[in-house]
Amino acid sequence: MKQISSIQNSFIKDLLKLQDKSRERKKKGLFLVEGQREISLVTKGGYQIETILFVPNMFSFNNLKTIQVASASCIEITKEIYQKIAYRDTTEGVIAVVKAKKFSLDTIKFKTTTPLVLVLEGIEKPGNIGAMLRTADAANLDAVFIANSKTDLFNPNIVRSSVGCVFTNQIGIGTSNEIIAFLQEKNINIYSATLQNSNEYHKNNYTAATALVVGTEATGLTQIWRDKATQNINIPMQGAIDSMNVSVAAAILTFEAKRQREFKL
Repeated sequence: MKQISSIQNSFIKDLLKLQDKSRERKKKGLFLVEGQREISLVTKGGYQIETILFVPNMFSFNNLKTIQVASASCIEITKEIYQKIAYRDTTEGVIAVVKAKKFSLDTIKFKTTTPLVLVLEGIEKPGNIGAMLRTADAANLDAVFIANSKTDLFNPNIVRSSVGCVFTNQIGIGTSNEIIAFLQEKNINIYSATLQNSNEYHKNNYTAATALVVGTEATGLTQIWRDKATQNINIPMQGAIDSMNVSVAAAILTFEAKRQREFKL
């Protein structure tokens, strides 16, 4: 088994670039995932693992065998190298180099005629995106769409904040126009979360094919989502402020739709 003990190794330097720079991830078509749970979700999501790096006294060979795939090479590294590459302090001494997927709208397939999907338009903060992907997984949504994407989905903070759910969700990326056209073609009702010309979210029926759309906290959804909505919806505020964190809002809307579907309102 190959071993690397120098932080100056050219392969290690390339990995540091992958961890730090979105353009390197896009250029190479690769990204890093650390931690046994997240790597197992990578495998479950059908991603190709190219290399697994591990620290022997932190991650045992027996544990390595539980996540290793035939096509992946394994490299022993030192704790110093691991700490230099790792994005988090609490992972178990194992990192995978993974081949990226393209999130084309053409790859989205629904198992039912009444899918429930979440659309995120122009969200910039990786932590919010990760939190909403985690919610989507928890609710077992049929898909998540990223409209007018502002960040790389393989950003290590998205992987971390989604606890690997970026790999378990069916995801499609496109412009707002492209995603609206896709939803309309599939006869999916669009419910856009906005204060303008809207009614309270719990007054709508989400048991048919439904897309819940949320935008940035600073500017909200762009006009096209308001114009093309089946219905604009809002979450009534009862305190001094007029809005809440977008990931919290997305969770409220998502689980209201799930509640209705469970009880078939």
